[in-house]
Amino acid sequence: MMKKVLTFLCSALAAVTLISTPVMAQGKPLRIEITDGVIEPLPFAAPVFVAENAAAGTYANDLTKVMASDLIGSGLFREIPNAAHISKITNFNAPVQFADWKAINAQALVTGSVSVTGDKLTIKFRLFDVFAQTPLEGLQFSASVNSWRRMSHKIADAVYSRLTGETGYFDSRVVYIAEDGPKNKRQKRLALMDYDGANTRYLTDASSIVLAPRFSPNARDIIYTSYETGSPRVFLLNVDTLQRRILGDQPSMAFAPRFSPDGSKVVMSLSENGNSDIFVIDVASGRRAQLTNSPAIDTAPSFSPDGSQIVFESDRGGGQQIYVMSATGGSAKRISFGKGRYGTPVWSPRGDMIAFTKLNQGQFHIGVMRTDGSREKLLSRSFLDEGPTWAPNGRVIMFFRETAGANGAPSIYSVDVTGRNLRKVNTPTFGSDPNWSGLLE
Repeated sequence: MMKKVLTFLCSALAAVTLISTPVMAQGKPLRIEITDGVIEPLPFAAPVFVAENAAAGTYANDLTKVMASDLIGSGLFREIPNAAHISKITNFNAPVQFADWKAINAQALVTGSVSVTGDKLTIKFRLFDVFAQTPLEGLQFSASVNSWRRMSHKIADAVYSRLTGETGYFDSRVVYIAEDGPKNKRQKRLALMDYDGANTRYLTDASSIVLAPRFSPNARDIIYTSYETGSPRVFLLNVDTLQRRILGDQPSMAFAPRFSPDGSKVVMSLSENGNSDIFVIDVASGRRAQLTNSPAIDTAPSFSPDGSQIVFESDRGGGQQIYVMSATGGSAKRISFGKGRYGTPVWSPRGDMIAFTKLNQGQFHIGVMRTDGSREKLLSRSFLDEGPTWAPNGRVIMFFRETAGANGAPSIYSVDVTGRNLRKVNTPTFGSDPNWSGLLE
């Protein structure tokens, strides 16, 4: 048996130790097969984690709820309600009565315990294959009580990963534009939230228009466009200290910034005299290099995960389409050939697909295609769907949808890359232009 020990540190989650001991089930392991066809959600049971002391009671209940909500929200799992449970878990170390869980058709069982000592929260959990009567995973976390939601997300990630074979995405954050007020006087602020809309924190005030926030690979720095100088400029902001600065030399209007995969560069669109070209700026030195030089509007660039290519939108062919070029510039190849106009392309973190916005016959869509433009698939349709961003594992896409009319307002949604499981993300205010971080460390 092999043990893996992972220690992760961050400002909100200090000195957390995770111990994983996966055990294969007898015969065929319990696994969700994810395809483009209809998926029957896997039924699982998650009895409320055992509170080891009085101080842990509320945390045990809330942790279990958030973990289960993560799994249900993926569209791949179905929770069997507590009222249907035959067995009651009152001791984390007691033998599991598998016959009772099998009787209610639970294929997976998640059990856990929670204890609180001072401001330290310790969680243990186990995942079982009910029909094989075998443990599949066991983890232990210790952290500040203020980090209980992150601990819930990490447990859900472990369950998701063990049962799907894919990396999870729950322990991540989203930066977006929080919008308030009537449509003709909308105030906009940068906001940060957990992937599920919880723990919203505002990073800027509403004194100037802000647009297009994008995470660095370290999930601690953000670039965005602001009009606070009177003209659009790209700023770099640290989410912990809130220190910020204009990024490099921007002699003209700057839009649509995005980090390179290693975080050392930012690619963006600079507009001058009505013409827009793509430039790359070194984050440390501020030096910039021009990548496109055409009379067309070239904008919305996005690096491939290996950093070797850039996808962007351009009207150089007469209409708004998607092109791919080397990360060092040079000739570009058009990859979109369907009806309508294409924009805001974003490379999947897996490297196998590109998400985009499409406008056709008065309707907006979020879609995906292979990196050569083949196998285009539209995932949504509405009056205005725009701004796709990928989950860390490339399984889910988040975007914003705006309703029509004088009182129309934007909200954030997510959808699986198969087009299933369209869900609204609850935010305290209107929300637009989300950007998903990688998994937190």
